[in-house]
Amino acid sequence: MAIAVETFFLDPSFDGTLQKQIQQMVAAGILSGRFKPGEKLPSSRKLAEHLGISRITVTLAYNELIADDYLISQGRSGYYVSENAPEPPQVATLSSGDTVDWSKAIGNRFSGAIQVDKPLDWRRYKYPFLYGQVDPHTFDRQNWRLCAVRALGQRDFDSLTADQVDQDDPQLLEFITRHTLPRRGILASPDEILITVGAQNALWLTAQVLLTQRRTATHEDPVYPGLRQILRQTRCHRVPITVDKDGLPPDLVPPETDVVFCTPSHHCPTTATMPLANRQELLRRAAKDDFLMVEDDYEFEMSFLKPPSPALKSLDEDGRVIYAGSFSKSLFPGLRLGYLVGPKPFIREARALRTSVLRHPPGHMQRTAAYFLSQGHYDALIRRLKLAFQDRRTAMDKAIAEYGLEVAGSPSFGGSSLWMRAPDGVDTVALSERLRDRSVLIEPGPAFCERDDRNAKHYRLAYSSITTPQIAPGIALIAKEIEAMRSEHKLAS
Repeated sequence: MAIAVETFFLDPSFDGTLQKQIQQMVAAGILSGRFKPGEKLPSSRKLAEHLGISRITVTLAYNELIADDYLISQGRSGYYVSENAPEPPQVATLSSGDTVDWSKAIGNRFSGAIQVDKPLDWRRYKYPFLYGQVDPHTFDRQNWRLCAVRALGQRDFDSLTADQVDQDDPQLLEFITRHTLPRRGILASPDEILITVGAQNALWLTAQVLLTQRRTATHEDPVYPGLRQILRQTRCHRVPITVDKDGLPPDLVPPETDVVFCTPSHHCPTTATMPLANRQELLRRAAKDDFLMVEDDYEFEMSFLKPPSPALKSLDEDGRVIYAGSFSKSLFPGLRLGYLVGPKPFIREARALRTSVLRHPPGHMQRTAAYFLSQGHYDALIRRLKLAFQDRRTAMDKAIAEYGLEVAGSPSFGGSSLWMRAPDGVDTVALSERLRDRSVLIEPGPAFCERDDRNAKHYRLAYSSITTPQIAPGIALIAKEIEAMRSEHKLAS
């Protein structure tokens, strides 16, 4: 890389010659680590013109730096930072002089929550049983690239560059209205849909619009960690309800509830699917006790063992269900595109809130997704994913049975993960840490669970980003580590 000439400027108060000042600027840049070995400096002519001084002054300064091994000259090519230049000293970070008492200055705290740890370098692990990561073997990069290039074209200039204020891409809205929602049995007009920055943004908008400190939100336990944090931030009253093999039990929803948050298609993280009768009972309870429901239609596309059940929203005749969907889960998490479907008064308020926070999701991403969806690439991708996940699921079931691991969930419709239970005496947080040393990644349960007595007993194994041949060896390592921890526990007790 070349060091920009704008990096250099003269200090009128410098006590010394211009030549010495240039030498000091370059040396200081190298010693601070800003100028790296091999980087090219501005030519003597360019730097002289930029500083308004004689070229010979710059040349003499450069020559002195060459003599001190800060720079090297490569003939007509120019001047470069020497590979033998002095290295930046290792010094402790200097205090900024901040005298603010941040423990008092911060009015609201959002940090400190337990989250699912997803290492950025997860691909270097041999056995990544992590949820939601993209498998490069299945994603259609070529067609996504073509759609992205098309969305950069002249015809789509406004969708790329314009400030749409509070509006969404009409082509993306049309696809959702005419194709995505009807497959779930949902009919909606464009003004009943709002594009969001992923499903989590959809849940945040919904919670902000519907909840106050005086209202009560009921949610599943265990639960998607992001939702728990969202609800805590609203300071509403929370009622966690333990799920069973059929998901959220409708009869346990307290009558004072204002909003129920649920994942009927595939509960997160147990992957339980709520039966049709339970969905109808939940709607009946909502009408009787006058509460709303927020349906996160999590992983309905991944129902490869059985056809997906009707969406809760499709059974709603009273307008009580707010529906949250996402393309980030089925395409790739970095896309950050989701959507909300609800009655017009709710969407109007959610749109106004979104506008005040982020205006609208990036137009280029919306238009690229619209092309990818409308040209059939999305449906082809989902078919490939279902086949791949079914094959991996078969390998998971076989390996889990062979090595004696215990499945705690009831994933009868498919999905992309399994909710597991560890034997007594095995802390899954410690298990996760030990497995990392064996190049195995799992997701321990504390981030999902509400109660401490169940936190360390469960863990999630996902197969969305691990190939079939990797599954059995990875499961074998998990089983071996669990057995070692059980033995240590018995000896200790």
